[in-house]
Amino acid sequence: MTVPTQARVSDLEDPKLEALVELMWLAASADDEVSDAERAELRRHVEGLTAGRLAGARVDAILGECAKLLERDGRERRIAAVRDRLDQPLHRELAIATAIRIFAIDGVLRTSERDMILELAEALGIDGNVAADLVREITAKKNV
Repeated sequence: MTVPTQARVSDLEDPKLEALVELMWLAASADDEVSDAERAELRRHVEGLTAGRLAGARVDAILGECAKLLERDGRERRIAAVRDRLDQPLHRELAIATAIRIFAIDGVLRTSERDMILELAEALGIDGNVAADLVREITAKKNV
């Protein structure tokens, strides 16, 4: 299994790219709180992942909208909305890989985060073994 790469991110249309960012937001907010430091780190990841295609105020606006939608609709509905916008299995794998990277930012992948990864995989229609392989591959690179 190879983790989906940035080259694939650059091919995404804006609505799909924004869905990917929303899943990253959902991962970052899994503990129901996103600190300023976490938000800054998330912004840095989005800018890097998109090679600057999404940057600065635009990233902040997308993240702000993600926060509002999560508060309004709840996690389950937002995950379903992401799934609907990412209609290709490869795009969904790319999205879950980015979420795993967000969970692994602090160098520790907690049991609750692993559980949420499996929840996301199920909601996105990704086989649990594929998700587990992505976790193993991504965390091995980060020494988590």
